Amino acid sequence: MKERPTTERVFSIFSELNRIPRPSHHEELVADYLCQFAERLQLEYERDAENCVVIRKPATPGHETAEPIVLLNHMDMVCVGMKDPLNTSIEAYEENGWMKARGTSLGADNGIGLSMALAVLEDDSITHGPLEVITTTNEEDGMSGASNLSTSFLHGRKVINLDSEDYDTITTGAAGATLQFHRIPIERQPVPAGKHRWYSIRIEGGLGGHSGVDINKGRCSAVVAAWAVLAAIYNDYDFHVADIHIGEANASIASSGEIIICVPSGEAAEFVKLQEESLNEWLHEEYGQNDPNIHCNISKCEPRESVINSEAFETLMGCLEQVPQGVVKMSEVMKDTVETSNNVGRIVTEQDHIFISTHTRSFVDADMEQLSREIADTFRSGGATSEIIMSAPAWQENQQSDFLKLTSDTFQDVLGWRPRMVAMHFVLEAGYFVQKYPGIEIASIGPRIVEPHSTSERVELKTIDDIWQVLLEMLERLA
Repeated sequence: MKERPTTERVFSIFSELNRIPRPSHHEELVADYLCQFAERLQLEYERDAENCVVIRKPATPGHETAEPIVLLNHMDMVCVGMKDPLNTSIEAYEENGWMKARGTSLGADNGIGLSMALAVLEDDSITHGPLEVITTTNEEDGMSGASNLSTSFLHGRKVINLDSEDYDTITTGAAGATLQFHRIPIERQPVPAGKHRWYSIRIEGGLGGHSGVDINKGRCSAVVAAWAVLAAIYNDYDFHVADIHIGEANASIASSGEIIICVPSGEAAEFVKLQEESLNEWLHEEYGQNDPNIHCNISKCEPRESVINSEAFETLMGCLEQVPQGVVKMSEVMKDTVETSNNVGRIVTEQDHIFISTHTRSFVDADMEQLSREIADTFRSGGATSEIIMSAPAWQENQQSDFLKLTSDTFQDVLGWRPRMVAMHFVLEAGYFVQKYPGIEIASIGPRIVEPHSTSERVELKTIDDIWQVLLEMLERLA
């Protein structure tokens, strides 16, 4: 096999991307970067109203009649551990064969795949047919980029999706997903008369993780832990809630949270001693094996100026009791695969409402739609409003297609082993692409990324090199 370019440029492009803020809904600077990248290479490009960008590169001379190939990625990332994502760059480092980030998510999902695609555009020694590199926006929090694509934005019908996290796998299907925002109206009220002590109830140390691929790993959502401690004290203490802030991202299992409450002074000492100890004992018993560091800490804090009305708090507690969290159903046809799940990602008190996000996933679109409706009905019964932000269809590729056989054969010939073909319990933009571009075929591959959507996110360096070589060989074979 001929000598090909190394991943040196892939890593340098990834470093450039990690200096550009790119949270969902705020991808303008990355879109600017992509357009400037195309202009520097004198390549044709388009940018749509959603800031999605497609860059087109002509075929290597002699391969002009080959079928166009599409490289698909998204430009946004889940910014965990960043208090100000618009002004925080990522500090990546290498350790024992892995790339990690200091205190934040890494952005390997999907920055590494995007870096590979851009490196292909830049290197004229790589053999390929007509090439389209499309980068979408808001993939992590609504998929508005993919859902609003023009039907003329893409010409190619064979897609290599580089947004995959399982190195030994060709992802050939993905669950559908419905993201909903719920808002419970609140009234801000003066702090009740009398002496009170103020406490911060903090849930900390959870592993968190991706609300799709990690949903069946037995981890404790901070939402569940917070509900447990509040339910435990609900009937025994005359407390009032001032603020709630739980969860880091709509697409993540909440790893931390904080609730600010006030308690009548006479009950405070007993409250602190009993509730912190009992909740930590419960967390250890229930989650000690799968989420060993999650814990509760209750400490004194500064008073707040107001509290929320008890009716709104009771509505929240009632809804959280009824809404499923975690695995709802395992698949009967796909071994060890979650078929349907739901995750409460974030709960935040705003000035006039409590915001709650739910992310419902299923390989069966009808089941996803039904569960989503039931969740919305639960919130509406308490006077809340519910809004569908995203409803992405499930996707299933024909595993016997010539395109997937070529992909599998390339792994075998380049790396010496044949990957699994599996459907994954995360949502991909593929469902929208199949709807918009008839006849499209999609193979999803990528390096090994562990704990995406968390501060523990890391990517195995060797697998980046391997997938890069597979990608280059696939492009040449398809040319």
